Amino acid sequence: MCAICGWINLKNDISSKQEKFKEMLETMSCRGKDNTGYYFEKNTMLGHKRLAIVDLERGNQPMYYNEYIIVYNGELYNTEEVREVLKEKGCDFDTTSDTEVILKGYAVFQEKILNMLEGIYAIGIYNKKTKEVFLARDRFGVKPLFYCKNDDDFIFASMPRAILKSEVIKPYLSKKALGEILALGPSKRVGSGIFTGIDELRPAHYMKYKDGKVEIKRYWNVETRECTDTFDEAKDKVRELLTDSIKRQMVSDVPIATLLSGGLDSSLVTAVVANNMDDRLTTYSIDYEDNDKYFKKTAFTVSLDEHYIDVMSKEFNTNHIYKTITQDDVVKYLKDSLYARDYPGMTDIEASLLWFSKEIAKDYKVILSGECADEFFGGYPWFYRKDLNDRELFPWINNLEYRQSLLNENLKNEINLKQIVEDEYRRTIDELPEEDRNKKDKRLFYINMTHFMQCLLDRKDRMTMYATLEARVPFADTKLVEYLWNLPFEYKYKENTEKYLLRKAFEGVIPDEVLWRKKNPYPKTHHPKFKEEVAKLLRKRLENKESKMYKIFNIDEINRLLDENDENDILPWYGQLMTKPQLIAYLYQFDLWLDEYQIQVEGI
Repeated sequence: MCAICGWINLKNDISSKQEKFKEMLETMSCRGKDNTGYYFEKNTMLGHKRLAIVDLERGNQPMYYNEYIIVYNGELYNTEEVREVLKEKGCDFDTTSDTEVILKGYAVFQEKILNMLEGIYAIGIYNKKTKEVFLARDRFGVKPLFYCKNDDDFIFASMPRAILKSEVIKPYLSKKALGEILALGPSKRVGSGIFTGIDELRPAHYMKYKDGKVEIKRYWNVETRECTDTFDEAKDKVRELLTDSIKRQMVSDVPIATLLSGGLDSSLVTAVVANNMDDRLTTYSIDYEDNDKYFKKTAFTVSLDEHYIDVMSKEFNTNHIYKTITQDDVVKYLKDSLYARDYPGMTDIEASLLWFSKEIAKDYKVILSGECADEFFGGYPWFYRKDLNDRELFPWINNLEYRQSLLNENLKNEINLKQIVEDEYRRTIDELPEEDRNKKDKRLFYINMTHFMQCLLDRKDRMTMYATLEARVPFADTKLVEYLWNLPFEYKYKENTEKYLLRKAFEGVIPDEVLWRKKNPYPKTHHPKFKEEVAKLLRKRLENKESKMYKIFNIDEINRLLDENDENDILPWYGQLMTKPQLIAYLYQFDLWLDEYQIQVEGI
């Protein structure tokens, strides 16, 4: 895992910008501290920060082959298969790194090499002869890639902060972008880089930049095909595909660990890894200080995790390490987690993940995680609860009227949050073939893959990589996802049980009490101290009457939010976790973001 950066200006000599470029790359040093590499010429600069996982000695970048130069962030899980194909085409190899495979694969197949790759990646390749830049991003968007075209300058980077550091553009927020953040947050519009002038290359897309022109194409999407497999056949196929994905994602020249929450998804990953490694597996879990004292059972969060973790750890003889974050650290890491993402996020569950990642990174560089199972196996309540999946728009976005009420009177008349959500939803659904748009299960699968899952993958990558830790997500596997897309939803939800197919597929692999445990989300803090502390932080920031918050928000409504003790008067405003304390923390992050990033907001 790494950070990549590039700056191309074919009309002007940018040699004088080399020190500035080094500063840009240094803003992303958290993503890779094992090696720093540069390529400089009159019109082009490429940079790479490396976290060494495979071929520790010879895998440094930029890497060169004929006229091609690559900077790459990611991990291939089918390196050997692709390498064999390239050997048949006459390629020789000097390293065992996946970087060399991608580089020579592109030299032979150009963009068609993407159809052969299975993994997580953000790729930048420069052709010295044609002066063309090629960028590509993995199918599910596990690895980030942002870009900016401003006059003759073209810049790409793993994080928006690097592009802002160039000073080619300023941190500017249009009213449209402001509305999108408030309507869709903590997620964002697909392809948005938040700041005006910065975009994000979408998952499963590639880009070519040549002669000042940008061309973007999609290279993969789910495709509807007839599936005649019975439930038992599907069960066997799912077990085969997921087991294969997990085993392939164990590839590493450094030790690996897994996250183990005691839930179904992380337990399956842990079981397969433990059964396929010679050494004793180390597993990690996180909880919050005093959560057992303040836990309240809800329809979404039904039980605490520790018992189920113990069951799994004993069953598979793992070296389990419990990590407990204090409320003070949750609050403290709200600031760092904002910097890790470059815009406001999922507050306590991001702050805790960042702290947790730093703890793990003291001993490990690679972890496997259970993310993405719920999106593909129908684990969220909006897949099976009619009151939620009958909603017209994204079913995890709640309280749009309340969100609108938080705007001040001027912006209320200029920004229509519901319209923004409607536009993004319609845009997304229109990407489906017409015959799939009318199928509820297809719509839900697709919007979860492109939006809700993307928000969680953003969180996972930004927090772990800010701690210099690589997180892998075996459920985001192309063959598995393509297969699940074409299975009837009735296979996934049966007998009032979410992820029924996944559970049946792994019967006998993990203990039944874990296998059939009701889904529990990533833990959030239940301690009243969290709300008290974030309320203090937000009140303190609002003492600054020059804050842009006064020109964006209805401060009376925010004060009411701060003063009231009832936490149940608003629904979780995003998904299942973000209730009133998290909204207060989000507003604190928002003001901090505007201030620390020196953001100019349109009309304010």
